[in-house]
Amino acid sequence: MKKSVLISNIILLFWYFLAMIGIKIGDKYLVEGSFKDEWIFMLIPIATFLLMLFTKKIGKILHLIWLGMWFVTQFLSHEWYTIFGNGFMGNIDNKIAYFKDCISLISIEGKYVPDMYHIILHILIIIAIIVTAKFSKKRSKI
Repeated sequence: MKKSVLISNIILLFWYFLAMIGIKIGDKYLVEGSFKDEWIFMLIPIATFLLMLFTKKIGKILHLIWLGMWFVTQFLSHEWYTIFGNGFMGNIDNKIAYFKDCISLISIEGKYVPDMYHIILHILIIIAIIVTAKFSKKRSKI
């Protein structure tokens, strides 16, 4: 398996693991710990990643499906609110209040903008999708 597939997916899993344990820097959170509520969502990408490692085609397909669903969920939970000013996964004011103690790269009064942790998470998911899909496509031609 290509190193880039392994590296991109391991970095993604490590970054997501930070959400399980939580990281606070000074008086701000990079991400609050959520193991108690979201532990199953750590097991799913680990399971699909391991399937990808130890099976041929089906593991790669399942991992890509998971990554795609994960990105769509993240997009609807974060970027959708930034772009459209509202969404269907909660109230915008509650979202702003919930993430107020997180490290932000951009802060706009009265507007929700994803915090630094989520911006990086979304970028890592996209990278993992691209690298894994590219590798899977290349392998299927052999």
